[in-house]
Amino acid sequence: MVSCNWFPKEAKPEAIARVGDEYLYKNDVIDLIPQGTSKEDSLQIIRTYIERWATQKLLTDVSEINLSENQKAEFDKLVSQYKIDLYTKAYLEQIIKTSIDTIVTNEEVKKYFDENKSNFRINTLLVKLRYIKVPKEHQKFKVIKEKFFNPKKSDKAFWDTYLVQLSSAAMNDSVWVDLNQIYQKISFITPENYTQYIQAGKSFEYPEGDNVSFLKVNAVLGQNQESPLSYIEPTIRQLILNKRKLEYIKKIEKEITDDALKNNKYEIYE
Repeated sequence: MVSCNWFPKEAKPEAIARVGDEYLYKNDVIDLIPQGTSKEDSLQIIRTYIERWATQKLLTDVSEINLSENQKAEFDKLVSQYKIDLYTKAYLEQIIKTSIDTIVTNEEVKKYFDENKSNFRINTLLVKLRYIKVPKEHQKFKVIKEKFFNPKKSDKAFWDTYLVQLSSAAMNDSVWVDLNQIYQKISFITPENYTQYIQAGKSFEYPEGDNVSFLKVNAVLGQNQESPLSYIEPTIRQLILNKRKLEYIKKIEKEITDDALKNNKYEIYE
C-alpha cells in the first residue's frame, strides 16, 4: 500500500498552498506585502493572491482537458511566437540605445519637411493666442489689462511676478495650438461657439463670475492647409528617429544572417 498512490503527497517545506502537483511557497508571496502593513491586511493580501493563483491553475487544468488538440497547438504557437517577439524586441532596443545617434539636427528636420510638405496637412484649426483669467478685485487689475492688450518686451519682469498669482494663463502667442487644447483650457469657448472668438486679430474680455478672462488671437490657420514647421517639428524628429531605428535593425538582421551563413550556422537546402 505504501508503494501505491493511495495517500496524498506530503506538502513540501514552506509550501502555503497546493493545486494538483504544483505548490505555492512563502517565497512566492513574501514581496507582495508592503512594509508597515498590518497583520490583518497582510493575511488578506496573501489570501486573495492564493485564491487567484489557485483559480488560474484550476482553470488551466480544465482548459487543457476541454480544448481541442488543434486549439492547444495554435495557442502554443502563439505563446512561442510571443516569447520570440519579446526577446528580439528587448535585444534590439538594448542595442539601439547604445548605438544609434538620437540627435536630429534642425537641418535634417527642415530637409524632411521640405521633401514631404504634401503629407503634413492640418486636420484641425491651429491658433496662436494669449489668454489670462484675472479676479475682478485684483489690486493690479487695470495694469494687467493694459499690459495684456498692449504688450511690450519690457513687461517680462511684471509678468514673472503676477502670472503666478493667476489661476489660468497662456501667454506664449508665438506657438501654434490646436482647437481641442483651447476647449480644454478656456471653458467658455466650445465647438458650438468658437467662431465667435477664434478670429485672427480679435481681442476681447469675457466676464466669468468673480473673474474676467482676457483673450487676444494672434493668428488662425484653417483645416487642410499646410502645417507650419514649428507645429509639426516634434513629429518630424520622431519620424526621422524611427527611420534610423528601422534602418539600423535591418542592418543588424543582415549582419547576423550573413555571419551565420559564413560560419555554417545557417543554410538553406535547395
